[in-house]
Amino acid sequence: MVRGLPLGGRAAAAARWCTCRSAAVAVCLGNLVAALLVARALYPPGYMASAPKSGEVKYSKEQMRWVEESIRIRRAAEPVELIEAVKKLRKVFAREAKRRKELPLELKQKVSYEILQKLRDLGEDRNSTEQREAVESWRIEKLEDIRRSSAQNSSNLGLSNEESRILKRTLEFNWRLLLEDIGLWIPPSVSHIEHDDKPENAPEEEEIIPGPPLPPECNAEVHTDYGGAAVRWGLTHHKESAADCCQACIDQAKRAKPGALKCNIWVYCPSEYGCYSPDKYEHKHQECWLKQADHPKLNFKDRYSESYRDSHPTAPVVVPWMSGVISA
Repeated sequence: MVRGLPLGGRAAAAARWCTCRSAAVAVCLGNLVAALLVARALYPPGYMASAPKSGEVKYSKEQMRWVEESIRIRRAAEPVELIEAVKKLRKVFAREAKRRKELPLELKQKVSYEILQKLRDLGEDRNSTEQREAVESWRIEKLEDIRRSSAQNSSNLGLSNEESRILKRTLEFNWRLLLEDIGLWIPPSVSHIEHDDKPENAPEEEEIIPGPPLPPECNAEVHTDYGGAAVRWGLTHHKESAADCCQACIDQAKRAKPGALKCNIWVYCPSEYGCYSPDKYEHKHQECWLKQADHPKLNFKDRYSESYRDSHPTAPVVVPWMSGVISA
C-alpha cells in the first residue's frame, strides 16, 4: 500500500497534463476557424488569388491610359532628325579616327621633318600664303614620287611598299588630318577690301572737333597742314583745344610789335597719339604752331599720297593735323 501511493500520484498528474494540452489545442483550432470566417466575410471570393505580389504595383485602367499617352507624347517630341545627324557624325568621326591610326608614328615624324625643312629653306620672311604654297608643293611632289616608284616597282623613298601605300592614301584623302596630327597650322591670309557704298553726291559727315567751337575767322580745316615761317614753335607751345590755338594766333597778331612777324596761320595737333611730320622731332598732342605766310601754301591735305608713304614708311594714311588761315 505504501508503495502504491506514489505511482497513483504520477498517473493522476499525467492525466491532468493531457487534459490541459487537449484543451489548448481545441482553443487554438477554434481561434483559427473564427479568423477564417472573419476573413471570408471581409474579402470577396478570389481576392487572395488575384492580390499583387510583394513589390508589384497594380494600376487602374485610367492610370494605364495616362502612362500610354505620356509615352506617345514623349516619342512624338523626340528630335528624330537631330538624332540621325548625330549618328552620322559619330560614324564620320569614327572613320577619321581609324584613318589617323593607320599612319605609323615613325612615318608621321618623317613627314613632319621634311615639311619643316621645306619651310626653313623657304625663309622666315615669307608670308602665310607663300608658306601654304610651299607645303602644298611638297605634298604634290611627294605624291608624284610615290606614284613613280610604284610604277617602276621600286622604292627610292626609303619606305616599304605598305608605308608608301598608307602615305599615298593619307596625302590624297586625309591631308588636313595629317597636318593636324603633326601640329602644323599656317594662319590664313585675310584680304581686306574696303567697299565705298556711299551714294554719289552724298554730303560728307562733319568731323567732331574737341573743345569749344571755333570762330568763323579761324577757317578751321581738319586733316590739313599749312606751311609758313614759325612765329611760335609748337614743341613748347601747347593749347587745350584748336579754338585756343586759333585764339593764340589772333592775340599774337594784335600784340606784335611793328616790323615783327604777325601770325596768320595756326596748326594744331588734336590726336592723343601725336602727329606725324617728316622732320626729326616727335610732335605730341595739343601742339600749337603759330605761323606767318603772305601766300599760305598747303604742306599736306586729307591723305598722304602713296608715293610719299613709299619714301616715308612711318607716315600714316590720313594727315593728323588741323589748321586754319586767319581771315583779315
